[in-house]
Amino acid sequence: MGWRLTLRPYVLIVPALLLTCGILYPFGLGLYYTLFDFSASKPQPDMVGFENYRAVFTQEAFWNSAWVTVLYAVGAALVETVLGVAVALLLHRSTLIGRILEKILILPLMIAPVIAAIIWKLMLQPSVGVVNYLLRPFGLGGVQWTDTPTGALLSSIAVDVWVYTPFVAILALAGLRSLPTSPFEAAAVDGAGWWYTFRRLTLPMLWPYVLVAVIFRFMDSLKVFDIIYALTEGGPGDSTVVLQIRAYLEAIRFQRYSFGISYTIVLWAVVYLAAMVLVKHLGKIQRKAAEVTT
Repeated sequence: MGWRLTLRPYVLIVPALLLTCGILYPFGLGLYYTLFDFSASKPQPDMVGFENYRAVFTQEAFWNSAWVTVLYAVGAALVETVLGVAVALLLHRSTLIGRILEKILILPLMIAPVIAAIIWKLMLQPSVGVVNYLLRPFGLGGVQWTDTPTGALLSSIAVDVWVYTPFVAILALAGLRSLPTSPFEAAAVDGAGWWYTFRRLTLPMLWPYVLVAVIFRFMDSLKVFDIIYALTEGGPGDSTVVLQIRAYLEAIRFQRYSFGISYTIVLWAVVYLAAMVLVKHLGKIQRKAAEVTT
């Protein structure tokens, strides 16, 4: 019996160890491949060191993709956060309509993002799309939603917002329902108005939950692929070619494998650094929220 108790911790850690190896092995192999010039035209690659990374950072296409990626991530995360918190505040009121809408809210999350993008691509068609059909009475029919650089980027962000705003709303709603009631009761006794209560109590205590949603959505938006590729395939031109799509084009379509993997490693580093900064800021927000509750 004693040896079983001794081995139990090691047995329990085996699944986590296997998962870690399953993650680190392909990641390490990818890092290794970036040190070569492996491509379809060169199946026997030579060691080139950090030449692929130098080529990435000196390529104009990289900086264009980086700029598009930042615009997409910031725009999507910002709009989803504002709308999600607003929806959560509306649903927080325990009404019959609110409870019904709360069930409907999760429907976009049940649809795969690539399927949602294809549906919206059909809906945004200039001639046969339902969106232009509904806008035609207002004199806005025939809009080329995805045929212009600005329109394509905004349309991609709009689809992302449609899919993931419910995620932010549900997380914010869970945060609202977990807030202590005593500070609000004290504020009501003092005659505080809704805006003062929201600004001084609700928002400071809700910030940790909101920031968690921002971290998830910002990180996910930085490495978006499915929505943009299904909706615009990176077009028109390079207007919606984010870093993830650029990596796909280089590695799969142009068959420059090592160069494409270098893009993914750079993107991983960007996401990792962004997550570290946001998580560090989350700790400060949590401490401030704890001060408000006390």
